[in-house]
Amino acid sequence: MTTTTTPGARRRMGVEERREQLIAVALELFSQRSPEKVSIDDIANAAGISRPLVYHYFPGKHSLYEAAVRRAADELAARFSEPHSGPLSDRLLRVMGRYFDFVSDHGPGFSALLRGGAAVGSAEANAVIDDVRQAAYEQVLAHLEIDAPGPRLALVVRSWVGLAETTALTWLDGRRIPRGDLELQLVHGFMALAAVTAADDEETAAAIRRIVAQEPPDGLVARLVTSLLGLVPGELLIPRQGGAAAAGGHPER
Repeated sequence: MTTTTTPGARRRMGVEERREQLIAVALELFSQRSPEKVSIDDIANAAGISRPLVYHYFPGKHSLYEAAVRRAADELAARFSEPHSGPLSDRLLRVMGRYFDFVSDHGPGFSALLRGGAAVGSAEANAVIDDVRQAAYEQVLAHLEIDAPGPRLALVVRSWVGLAETTALTWLDGRRIPRGDLELQLVHGFMALAAVTAADDEETAAAIRRIVAQEPPDGLVARLVTSLLGLVPGELLIPRQGGAAAAGGHPER
């Protein structure tokens, strides 16, 4: 995206058009460098205008940063939107692909934002990120066809959203693991978190049953189960007769 203008190409912009230009320029710069390393002069030069004119539209870098954060947050939240059809694992994998596209395009800014860049961090910016997390949480619940989850299932979804953030931040620090591997790992991670919780929570168990019913025999969930079973000694897979295991209950603690 080219946002810099040359003196010969300058033209008079309306107020909203100029504000939109400055937000776009700031977002691009914050995507290339952490926000504390971007100055008002950098933004003015990239926009092809004077420093005082930037201040005419925004009181300072904090306000411009917050506007850029809101723009980036809206874009990031939109990446979690996905049609509610087909296996859930495939839907989540597509979402993770778009999520990592965003992370790749906005690396330094994404990292500084989620780590709370002290130089420009603010309550407003933090609230925007919380809005993104909430949007992701609600999107996942919508795919699970659940409006008001119980505490255990809610914890599964919120934990997974946090796991996606942590994974993306770790990937940005050197990109030593192929992102495709991490996208698949996150899908499997959601299924694993839900499965573990389902052992003690009927609501989550019911959600898992709905998910599995939509999965093809050779799909992502089947591959995960096959891989996990390969790690378990054969004698542990033989149901014991009688006792809590056979009855589906819990052993005495």
